[in-house]
Amino acid sequence: MSAPPVPICLVGPTAAGKTAAALALAEREPCEVISVDSALVYCGMDIGTAKPSLAERAAVTHHLIDVRDPLQAYSAAEFVADATRLVAEVQARGRRPLLVGGTLLYLKALFDGLDDMPKANPAVRAELEADAARWGWPALHARLASVDPTTAARLSPNDSQRIQRALEVYRLTGQPLAHFHTAKAARPAKAWPLVSLEPTDRSWLHLRIAQRFDAMLAGGFLEEVQALRARGDLHPNLPSMRCVGYRQAWEALDGACRMADLREKGIAATRQLAKRQITWLRSMPQRHVVACDDPTALSQVLALVKSIA
Repeated sequence: MSAPPVPICLVGPTAAGKTAAALALAEREPCEVISVDSALVYCGMDIGTAKPSLAERAAVTHHLIDVRDPLQAYSAAEFVADATRLVAEVQARGRRPLLVGGTLLYLKALFDGLDDMPKANPAVRAELEADAARWGWPALHARLASVDPTTAARLSPNDSQRIQRALEVYRLTGQPLAHFHTAKAARPAKAWPLVSLEPTDRSWLHLRIAQRFDAMLAGGFLEEVQALRARGDLHPNLPSMRCVGYRQAWEALDGACRMADLREKGIAATRQLAKRQITWLRSMPQRHVVACDDPTALSQVLALVKSIA
């Protein structure tokens, strides 16, 4: 019996061309895509997440898209459980699993494993949210830096979701997040090939981000957020509504910033996300880098996968 197809991980910052590369790979051999994206899990959030189109999903089977309502959370631990199951199922069908996305916390958790972290504590979270409402998230980021400098160093001062979680874990355990993210020696890390699309010229990526945000606005992104707000059960502190673009659109619709500033704020936030993603990627020395701003990037990805898989 032949060995099952080795999973391939295709990662990179936002707007680097991961979806196009995945579709090109799927044209070469039977594959199924397992999304590694914390925003694509949410139903009804299509335009602002640059979700693969229905035609693209019809051409290639995609998993872990539209699996949560925006009112619900989706954790790294849930991703690890779902992705592990899906990889085995895809391999059993004789197809290659393609893990595609830019939520690198998910990928790191899948590769290295997560020790048991405490579950969310509503009381602690309420206290932290009250503190943030009073002093602002940058002040809580400074608090995090005093007890967990490693985590604070990789988070934006306004990354409320992750700042809150890191402080919550410290409050409950007295340990920084790194304590729980460290793989145990008895649990070997996965060694699946990791192909990373990264720009050699950051301005190329900035232009792509701006063009895509403009296309989202033209495609009805603001109307999409208005429809989510009209549900009446969503609020800006939910993980779904903290996604880049959605947070800025919600603020604009609330009048917290001028509607005329939405484009600039959305593009700036997306650039910051890309910068954090690239920082994460550089901490993964095992990755095979392809310059996404090279005109031959797609052919390079295809050749690289053929040589390593």
